[in-house]
Amino acid sequence: MKKVYLSDAGPKVSPAIYGFWRWEKNDKKMDEIVHFCLDKGINTFDHSDRYGEYTAEKTFGELLAKKSIQRSDIVLFSKCGVNIPSAARPDIRVAHVNTSAAHITASVENSLRNLQTDYLDVFLLDQLDPLSDIETTALALEKLKNSGKVKNIGVSNFSVYQHQLLVSFLNIPVVSNHIDLNLLNTSALDNGIVDYIKQKYMRPLAVSPLAGGRIEHGTDEQALKLRKKLNEMATKYDSNIESVAVAWLIKLGALPLIGTLEEKRIQNIVDAFEIEMDHQDWYELYNTSRPAPSVLD
Repeated sequence: MKKVYLSDAGPKVSPAIYGFWRWEKNDKKMDEIVHFCLDKGINTFDHSDRYGEYTAEKTFGELLAKKSIQRSDIVLFSKCGVNIPSAARPDIRVAHVNTSAAHITASVENSLRNLQTDYLDVFLLDQLDPLSDIETTALALEKLKNSGKVKNIGVSNFSVYQHQLLVSFLNIPVVSNHIDLNLLNTSALDNGIVDYIKQKYMRPLAVSPLAGGRIEHGTDEQALKLRKKLNEMATKYDSNIESVAVAWLIKLGALPLIGTLEEKRIQNIVDAFEIEMDHQDWYELYNTSRPAPSVLD
């Protein structure tokens, strides 16, 4: 897969990215998935301190330590902010967000230690804590970048206003925003998030591009209606419904953030890059997916 720039100020990444948010602790499976991704040209991996019940980073770091993968050949993302109660973190009593300077700094140090690396290519804030002091949060991010421990700063699940608020306190660019975007959740096209990301010369990172399997297996009315249309398109493009659904995102300029543990579904996402979707087909899928009538009707 030909690498692309994440933004006008960000690093080059693979056009599909693998994320570990659905990960379950399984060292052997991680080895298989990571090498499968690399064989397909996916060299960009998205972590968080909390993924895999707070174990995914450590497992990935142990894989890196085996030296079967060169650190310079991959792009690593990690993030912090959302804290979920877990047996691994008895100090967390209630689900909450923490983007304080102290928490950010401690989280980065812990991620570097667990991943067994000296730097993160992109470090993201996962949601914005309204209780944190935004000025000290921004200063902490700048210090991490200036130290070389973090090469670039990004955000995840930020609204337009939260994105604007953080940027107003930063003297360094935000290079990425991870958003929920797929054919069963197009709200980011309606609320201005995609437009704002593009205004900032960034590529949207589409979390859950296959709607967590709902596009293929959902039984609700919206999923069934969309799947019928996708099957028609799959026949037209001599493909399958998941590849067509991801091709819709690619046509929009988004980078799919893969979360599946199934190699077949990773392959479907890779195959999506071979589809050159027709302009009107894109709108036909968009209009089919939306619960409300299109303004074009």
